[in-house]
Amino acid sequence: MIKTGIIGGAGYTAGELIRILINHPQAEIVFVNSSSNAGNKITDIHSGLIGETELVFTGELLLDKVDVLFLCSAHGDSKKFLEANAIPPSVKIIDLSTDYRNESDGFVYGLPELNKERIKKAVKIANPGCFATAIQLSLLPLAANGLLKNEVHVNAITGSTGAGVKPGATTHFSWRNNNISVYEVFKHRHLAEINQSIRQLQSNFDKAINFVPVRGNFTRGIFASAYTECNLDITEIKALYEQFYKDAAFTFITGASPDLKQVVNTNKCVLFLDKYENKVFLVSIIDNLLKGASGQAVQNMNLMFGLDEKAGLNLKSAAF
Repeated sequence: MIKTGIIGGAGYTAGELIRILINHPQAEIVFVNSSSNAGNKITDIHSGLIGETELVFTGELLLDKVDVLFLCSAHGDSKKFLEANAIPPSVKIIDLSTDYRNESDGFVYGLPELNKERIKKAVKIANPGCFATAIQLSLLPLAANGLLKNEVHVNAITGSTGAGVKPGATTHFSWRNNNISVYEVFKHRHLAEINQSIRQLQSNFDKAINFVPVRGNFTRGIFASAYTECNLDITEIKALYEQFYKDAAFTFITGASPDLKQVVNTNKCVLFLDKYENKVFLVSIIDNLLKGASGQAVQNMNLMFGLDEKAGLNLKSAAF
């Protein structure tokens, strides 16, 4: 059994990570750290786990008792934690924050569809962002074939859980319900990692990715639509995508325009492709808390420890 520890256990991503790990056939949770909840039952915070676990939050760091450590703290806190604590060299690290997505300090960017072989050999993984995952998976096959020659236009809407568990002015129910809004237009923090991955496959890419993020009035999921100029016909484009993702465990191409509920509660990314005159149109849908966070983190853990990539991740969508 892989012995796991979690730092920052009170948030949405940690809650989903706990849910997956307690049902994972080859993993065991040794501790869930939360300084503000130490001594409280996990189910006091993550009430959806009632009847599934008797675990209690701890303020202790049992770092020498685990094989892998998941960092689920706020952005900026992972780096502070690693600087303040000596991690045994035998312990692998999977960071779910933005802190190491530029592949600094020995971290490998953990997008399995791009870096699977590197992930298998890695000791430290920087888990991708949610918007970044959805957008990259829609664009990488084009980049791999040198086809991103013009600006890319992306509109993506996310559920309220993407903003984290701590209430804020734009997450309060009375504001979010029956409402949508844009934010961080053209300058969202995930653009850096998106460009990094695209240039890994197409080094000469120097065009703008015009990204408009949208706050949605639903709980979870990301629906991203993108378009760019492409001279290939749709049959050729689909063939490129099918070839690129032929060995992908969780990324699938559909022939019909998808809806978000097809992926909510799963680790899937579903892609839809179409062509309008000289523009290729792309739709990419994921669950922001699973393929966009905790599910992908477990997928990375599976790869790092030589397990079946799908272990613990055979989840049913909330399509009805």
